[in-house]
Amino acid sequence: QVQLVESGGGLVQAGGSLRLSCVASGMFVEINTMGWYRQGPGLQRDLVATIGSGGTTNYIDSVKGRITISRDAYNTIDLQKNTLRPEDTGVYYCKVELRRPYGPWRDYWGQGTQVTVSA
Repeated sequence: QVQLVESGGGLVQAGGSLRLSCVASGMFVEINTMGWYRQGPGLQRDLVATIGSGGTTNYIDSVKGRITISRDAYNTIDLQKNTLRPEDTGVYYCKVELRRPYGPWRDYWGQGTQVTVSA
């Protein structure tokens, strides 16, 4: 069994900062790409940023310069969010591509953490 647990969401004023974390636990052999996705009210779930196993990062244009994605060597991914805007509001989900013993690569999702940015 693999679990992803996110933390760090909350209510913040525009211009403020938040740091989200996601920890993968359970039995797995290797983690490849890790990422954060956002689902705004009434919207689909969209990519925010990813980081590969070698540290290569990818950001959507609207968050470049304001958000930094990072990971440790084992099972944790963070998202540092600065200069927050009301349009950053939504539920943030982490997604991890990993491989369990003797199993194929597949994606796992966390349960989501709410971020609300007030104007």
